Amino acid sequence: MYCMNVITLAFAGHLGDVELAAMSIANTVVVGFNFGLMLGMASALETLSGQAFGARRYYMLGVYLQRSWIVLFLCAVLLLPIYIFATPILELAGLSADIAKTAGTVSLWLIPQHFSLVFQMPLTRFLQCQLKNAVTAWVAGISMVIHLFICWLFIYKLDLGLFAAAMTMNFSWWLTVFALFAYTACGGCPLSWGGFSTQAFSGLWDFLKLSAASGVMLCLENWYYRILIMLAGYMSNAEVAVDALSICMNLNGWQMMIPFAFFAATGVRVANELGAGNGKAARFSTVVSVVTSTAIGIVFFALVLGFHDKFALIFTSSKGVLKAVNELSVLLALTILLNSVQPILSGVAVGSGWQAYVAYINVGCYYLIGLPGGVLMAILFHFGIPGIWSGMIGGTLIQTLILAAITIRCDWDKEAENASIRLNKYGAGPNPSQNGSLLSDDKTDSGKV
Repeated sequence: MYCMNVITLAFAGHLGDVELAAMSIANTVVVGFNFGLMLGMASALETLSGQAFGARRYYMLGVYLQRSWIVLFLCAVLLLPIYIFATPILELAGLSADIAKTAGTVSLWLIPQHFSLVFQMPLTRFLQCQLKNAVTAWVAGISMVIHLFICWLFIYKLDLGLFAAAMTMNFSWWLTVFALFAYTACGGCPLSWGGFSTQAFSGLWDFLKLSAASGVMLCLENWYYRILIMLAGYMSNAEVAVDALSICMNLNGWQMMIPFAFFAATGVRVANELGAGNGKAARFSTVVSVVTSTAIGIVFFALVLGFHDKFALIFTSSKGVLKAVNELSVLLALTILLNSVQPILSGVAVGSGWQAYVAYINVGCYYLIGLPGGVLMAILFHFGIPGIWSGMIGGTLIQTLILAAITIRCDWDKEAENASIRLNKYGAGPNPSQNGSLLSDDKTDSGKV
């Protein structure tokens, strides 16, 4: 799914520096801010559906899915002004008029993609919580191939410019929505999807509160490095600065899909095991995820350092941008290494239902320590973009250490008890079958790792 963004940005980048900057701002800042909030709100479904699946209360998964659609649709409507008034907002933020105007126009064109998130994110989590990851992978893979073709056709061959880039994004994201829903509604989830239900409208307030806490937690993380791109707009030679940072952030985001996959897997597995009443298995899943993701992060850390002067050629041939990216490559490598651990710990928080607690930690580490420290280094010590980025890396490091300490000290048996209480609160009835570790149960689909 993330490759669609990278592919679109790569095609837009070869249209020109302004086009690359505008598409980057629209996709990374405008869409990205809203994406972070809606992604976070959808993670409430991950907590509840994951724990309900572990407790074998399958009938509630479809109800939770529909509640998530309702809550996210209301959220999407409230976020529309950000798309409609993107140009004056970006100009007010200090971006150059050319970039702000073009980015604002692209943002308007991307409104259909914005509403696709309402349905796509909950559907993905609904299937992941049932360990049906192959379905989401196949749908995403096929959609990516189609997206690559239509980008080549409409942007490169027919030369329709940024409008075509936005339209291909809209089409490809909605394609995944229809494909995932067709699988769900046409017999792919017989235990968890029983059709549309009025029960989805009950308990919306409690669901909204958990969704809001989830949204705050994850969007504070998601927005953190996107703010770096906004700050780049204030630097001298803003187009080059924005382009270089956008390339680094997109490469970081591309690689982040690996730890983000571990984030999803950890959240689902921890939720499944806590719902099944097995705290020790939840702890074991956490250890496996952290060790594996860190090992992969070390490999990519080495790759970025090894190809520090070449990887930007994917997006641009501008010598100024290539030089700027090369200068930022060490910070990119450090960010990749650190982000191989932090998302997994956030996944533990989602699986355990700690979203509100972690939101406070994120505010303190990211916005009271990391961001002010970075701005101070850039302005007072004149380190520019590297200074801002270094300070933000420091905030991420502190947050990671705090989450690691909380996870290590966690009473997992107590968390399993809390999961049972939470399911009763959110409308799931009594557990119809015996609890037990999903890792050792081969009698149902729950045993498929």
